[in-house]
Amino acid sequence: MAARVEIIGCLIVVAVLLQGAAAADTHHVGGNISWSIPAEGESAYTTWASGEDFKLGDTIVFNWTGTHTVARVSKDVYDNCTTANVLDNDTQATSPVNYTLNSTEPQYFICTIGSHCSLGQKVTISISSATSLTVGAATTMLLVMAISFLTSI
Repeated sequence: MAARVEIIGCLIVVAVLLQGAAAADTHHVGGNISWSIPAEGESAYTTWASGEDFKLGDTIVFNWTGTHTVARVSKDVYDNCTTANVLDNDTQATSPVNYTLNSTEPQYFICTIGSHCSLGQKVTISISSATSLTVGAATTMLLVMAISFLTSI
């Protein structure tokens, strides 16, 4: 009986720790440069994004000063820096702008002002394969196991 209680206690502790790991994160696009025309060109945002671990449910925040926008676009629009065909007709012009990552597909964002996109003000957000949902499923399984042990005592 005492061994079962200890196992249940351990399972609950692990479940709580996993649940904390499953919490959504907030990512501030560009880090120190925020959302601006980067001096290094497009590589600045590519480098920033490669250092982030984006998961489903995370929020990305675009902050800027001056005249900029942010629009979620298709890969074709992103690659060609055209401002037509903005997804959901959703161009945001007031900072800050938050987007919740709700798809495992890569998401593409550009600034639609003048030549800002062709000067490198664009970013691709790719979701990692280890998502918060996977951790959440493991947490649920551990809690179900703990309840099973409790009901069989």
